[in-house]
Amino acid sequence: MHVIDQGNSPEAKKKRRLLSPEKEFQIFLESQSGKRPVGELLRREGIYSTDLARIRQKVKEGALERLADRPGAKRKAVPLEDYEALKRELEEKERALAEQAVELAILRKKTNGGSWER
Repeated sequence: MHVIDQGNSPEAKKKRRLLSPEKEFQIFLESQSGKRPVGELLRREGIYSTDLARIRQKVKEGALERLADRPGAKRKAVPLEDYEALKRELEEKERALAEQAVELAILRKKTNGGSWER
């Protein structure tokens, strides 16, 4: 979330700073409380109404995502191309590990005179 910096110079007015998630949530809670006018909150925080709308949308999406997350529920599907790429990578690593296991067995046999004891 970006906010206009309230400096005096023209450059400072164009600078934007990033609000932390905690600050965004604090702004959201204060805007929902109804204790003070929203315009006052916007002026005090130096944000626009579009920024507040974005914060509210993010809170809604986050809440819905967490509420939909049920224990034991199936997770969202991974795109097929990502799955295939991960599957190929796993197969390559398994193949390399098997080759190293064979090499290790050969080396042990050569250095220990055929004994597998440590």
